[in-house]
Amino acid sequence: MTSLGLLAGALTTGCWLPQLLRSWRTRSTEDISWTYLALLGTGIVLWLAYGLMSDDLALIAANGLTLLFITLIAAMKSRETPRPRVAADPATDTLAGR
Repeated sequence: MTSLGLLAGALTTGCWLPQLLRSWRTRSTEDISWTYLALLGTGIVLWLAYGLMSDDLALIAANGLTLLFITLIAAMKSRETPRPRVAADPATDTLAGR
């Protein structure tokens, strides 16, 4: 049972590694919303707490590592300089400057 949980945790946690590496390489997290990170992070913290209370190694390992990955992505996002918003040009009904 524990090996099944560890395999599931490795797959669901591992899916964050490509996003983390891409964000690191491109230095861009613009397409990841703060709301998404906050909701996912809260859920991960709750799963981690559940794993700790039930002494479940698979839940602790998977959610602890996922929380680390999400925290790193959030740290990169917080350091990112936001691009200026482009206003629509009412005369042409297009985005100005594009």
